[in-house]
Amino acid sequence: MDTENRVSPQAPEIEEAIIGACMIEQEALPLVADKLRPEMFYVERHRLIFSALLAMYQAGTKVDILTVKEELLRRGTLEEAGGAYQVTLLSSRVASSAHIEYHAQIVHEKYLRREMIVGLNKLLACSLDDTLDIADTLVDAHNLLDRLEGEFGHNDCMRDMDTLMADTMKDAERRIIRSVNGVTGVPTGLTDLDRMTSGWQDGDLVVLAARPSVGKTALALHLARSAAMAGRAVVVYSLEMQGERLADRWLMAASEVNHRHWRTGVPSEQEMSEARAAAAELSRLRIHVDDSTVVSMDHVRSSARLLKSRGECDVIFVDYLQLCDMTTGQSNRNREQEVAQATRKAKMLAKELNVPVVLLSQLNRLAEGHIDRRPELSQLRESGAIEQDADVVMLLYRPAQARITTDKDSGYPTEGLGVVIVAKQRNGETGNAYFHHNPEMTKIGDYVPPLEYLLKHAK
Repeated sequence: MDTENRVSPQAPEIEEAIIGACMIEQEALPLVADKLRPEMFYVERHRLIFSALLAMYQAGTKVDILTVKEELLRRGTLEEAGGAYQVTLLSSRVASSAHIEYHAQIVHEKYLRREMIVGLNKLLACSLDDTLDIADTLVDAHNLLDRLEGEFGHNDCMRDMDTLMADTMKDAERRIIRSVNGVTGVPTGLTDLDRMTSGWQDGDLVVLAARPSVGKTALALHLARSAAMAGRAVVVYSLEMQGERLADRWLMAASEVNHRHWRTGVPSEQEMSEARAAAAELSRLRIHVDDSTVVSMDHVRSSARLLKSRGECDVIFVDYLQLCDMTTGQSNRNREQEVAQATRKAKMLAKELNVPVVLLSQLNRLAEGHIDRRPELSQLRESGAIEQDADVVMLLYRPAQARITTDKDSGYPTEGLGVVIVAKQRNGETGNAYFHHNPEMTKIGDYVPPLEYLLKHAK
């Protein structure tokens, strides 16, 4: 027993004080009922008594020494709890409930330390076992940390209206200070999109979805570069393309180098000079790129948390959801459930780090059945949870790909026209944001209607 006491964090006297206070003062139990659970008590008899106390509280039964004895007797656990004498003795161990919330915090902390010891010992054993898949062990490690962090922070989430209103006003004041021409979040680099969203907001999950070859990655790279040029630290997880290919696109966007010349290895000396100058400018941007071939949302979380601790993570881009490693060690999950879990983790990451997470996603083939190929929310591939978890859903649309010469909503000619359909925005308006792109989708910027269109619609 002495060895157990040395290695297991515990506070039996504090546990006794909490239970004693709950039995002698009516206002004590409500103060700890939502903070403690029976398993958080180290001493077994304390667990049994507190379990009875909680049951009585939830049932609305009056709590005192006699009623607690009756409840334990009814449950058949009175003797295991030390008998009537022990229950009576506990009530004499405390003078008042004045410090009960602080005592509850101590018991909660001791419980977390015990859980951490048990969990880490299990992980150590798994790490030493060569027959176990290391990926499963890493998932278990992430799950342990998630559970412990959730336990650690759960008492801090409840706020009264006075605190909530004060925090809300502080948040509004921060937005006012950060606002530049109405943009309070991370700038998108597109005037229409900034107007609709006020920039990417901290804690939001932003989904950018389209069919293959419409330009998801190209637009995401423009958004990432724009954020970095505004002084934000950007992290890009590219599951589809090598980092060098992303850099190629950034170079083409920042210079006048011919895309075909660059791709075929025949740029002119002038173009090489421009590329070197553009590379020098781009190298100053705070962008980190992870092009690992196998990336899970757990990997993204671990990596992003490390960068955030260094002040190098203001916005995250993941390209793209359906390529994420969905391995969870749970063989009973189907593909839709795995995608839903990955989306949920992306949303939790945005809230945890308080940064925008821009998650690229594919649409299913239903869009191709429409005459104009215009995408819709219902076409998000493999899981309705994507739409549910996202704060903003943007659908990328290039009407010229459907051989349409005039966009039906705006009346703009479709050559070089891109449309970001903001199909969902939890805290803002929906609608269309227009942008211009070159044929290779390497240069993206605000859309300016051609002169012929302006003259025709001058009246």
